[in-house]
Amino acid sequence: MIRTGFVERNLRILFPMPAVVFVLVMMLFPVCYTLFLSFTNWNLTSGMPLKWVWLKTYARVFSEPRFLEAMGRTFSFTAGAVALETLLGTGIALALNREFRGKGLIKLLLLLPLVATPVAVGIVFSLFYDPTIGLANYALTLLGLPKIAWVSAPSTVLPSLILVDVWQWTPMITLIVLAGLAGISQEPYESARVDGASEFQILRRITLPLAMPTIITAMTLRTVDALKTFDIIYAMTGGGPGYASETLNVLGYKYSFEYFRMGQSSVVLVVLFVVVLAVSLGIMRLRARTEF
Repeated sequence: MIRTGFVERNLRILFPMPAVVFVLVMMLFPVCYTLFLSFTNWNLTSGMPLKWVWLKTYARVFSEPRFLEAMGRTFSFTAGAVALETLLGTGIALALNREFRGKGLIKLLLLLPLVATPVAVGIVFSLFYDPTIGLANYALTLLGLPKIAWVSAPSTVLPSLILVDVWQWTPMITLIVLAGLAGISQEPYESARVDGASEFQILRRITLPLAMPTIITAMTLRTVDALKTFDIIYAMTGGGPGYASETLNVLGYKYSFEYFRMGQSSVVLVVLFVVVLAVSLGIMRLRARTEF
């Protein structure tokens, strides 16, 4: 009997090992390095060497009203965008969950906002919201309504940005939920119709409960992405007017590349990482409760 060598016995472990190590290094190194920097006072403009200061940088960032306001705006933007996208996306998916002429074309059109780059979307909507030549105010004028300073006023900039995010990412929710609806067995529907259930009762008692794990999965993906939104906000407003649309991601960028305060920027990014992780775990736990 021929004895196999170590390599032959462990091929299924050794073959994927380089890819696994590469992925782990690419994921862990940025996180660990950012965490390390968050405990330092590294400031490129001070001329002083990097110094380990423990939690002093955290205390300094947490004491700034600008940071707390940015965190509040991050949650407000995420909650508003994801709620609207989930409601609209689920509603559109339910409307498309039947056979009719042109369904394939509609699904193709839904993909168009998803393939557009966020920066390009931000530039286009900046023109759309322009107070003088924008189509948004032109449409309001035709309806006899007053013009709105969409992204120029602190009171309207965040809702305006939410609308842009909803326009781009609602199709993603629609397609995910539509795929989940396509996988639901037809037997519960047939039994319910034989028992005389109405379409509303079928929707409430069968369709939505069976589709809920898929809906929550789509919500999880969008929530994580919305918490990290940077491209659209920075392309359209740069965090302004003032700080009215400055989220944690934008604040972290400004700390790094405008103020060169790398230690404080790392604190903001660590907090954002913890927030994204906590929200993701919370939604995943909610999804586990809906499965049956």
